[in-house]
Amino acid sequence: MAIPQVDVTRKTPTGRGIIDCDVHNELDSDRDLYPYLSRRWRDHIDAYGIRYYTGSFYPRFMDHRADAWPPSGRRAGSEVAFARDHFLNRYDIACAILNPLTPVGRQPNLELDAALATAVNDWQIAEWLDVEPRLRASMVIPYEDPPRAVEEIKRRGADKRFVQVLFLGRPHEPMGRRKYWPIYEACSTYGLHVASHAFFSAGNPITGAGHASYYIEDHIGPPQAMQANITSMVAEGVFEHFPTLNVVSVENGFGWVPALMWRLDGSWKLLRGEVPHLKRPPSEHIREHLYLSTQPMEEPPRSKPRYFEQLLEHYGYTDRLMFASDYPHWDGDSPEHAVPAYLSDEVKRRIFFENARALYRFT
Repeated sequence: MAIPQVDVTRKTPTGRGIIDCDVHNELDSDRDLYPYLSRRWRDHIDAYGIRYYTGSFYPRFMDHRADAWPPSGRRAGSEVAFARDHFLNRYDIACAILNPLTPVGRQPNLELDAALATAVNDWQIAEWLDVEPRLRASMVIPYEDPPRAVEEIKRRGADKRFVQVLFLGRPHEPMGRRKYWPIYEACSTYGLHVASHAFFSAGNPITGAGHASYYIEDHIGPPQAMQANITSMVAEGVFEHFPTLNVVSVENGFGWVPALMWRLDGSWKLLRGEVPHLKRPPSEHIREHLYLSTQPMEEPPRSKPRYFEQLLEHYGYTDRLMFASDYPHWDGDSPEHAVPAYLSDEVKRRIFFENARALYRFT
């Protein structure tokens, strides 16, 4: 798909040509997947439901912005026509990448998980990708069952409208573990990236110190999981073994990255004998293979814009940071206000368009 590029100016930071890396296509209910499930699984869900792991679910705060609910009364984000008019057309979005947050990866029945993943991808094609040409999607996979995940990648990998596979932010094990390597091998074969989206839990506590008491702890907690995941992928040698693999961190913030790289490099100098497979400093792998999204935008007080510019310089974010709205969630960012106005026009163009265009090989 050819994506038009026009200037994104300081005065109007949201001109045509925006690529949004995090739009959520929502299920109104699990029954939306019934047309794409076999009779066996429809009967199973009717009889037993879908059992979720507990933790990291706050019904009030999993809600959506009030103006994003369609007149039909269906859930916000569940109607492509309304999302087209209310968001894509309103902000002249040239391309949006769908990240469906579904039951997949959040319930322990792995056979059902695989069936749901297949249904979600078929639903995305029939009801979203075939309907709106500006959309691309994350492929939903049963990542806790890598053989079945690989089957799903092979089934849909040739459809270039799928640009990456989707992990939720807190899988059973850190993402560098050999358990997940067959998934990375399949992604490398099909030219797919790996996205890790914040929140949810596969049964583990949501912090490194146990279960949290309050929603505010969960809301600011995703960087803990992403730091653990990217550290694991570096230390286990994922990027040494799969040099073309890229990871997209979605909704996990980005202010923590420079300090993590500094500490990893220091530890690697002292302990590199433990990881002889790690031939290069960890920071080099992170700079080359980790892409980040703007939502949530982390910036210092507006009276200190230089601090934000220094943050970008420390990591080289100008080539790795991509715009994400998190539409239609309650804490999402409008393209009009997502990026600090004091950034240069060149940096804005990279964040809103160029970096995603290069990563996803849009023409």
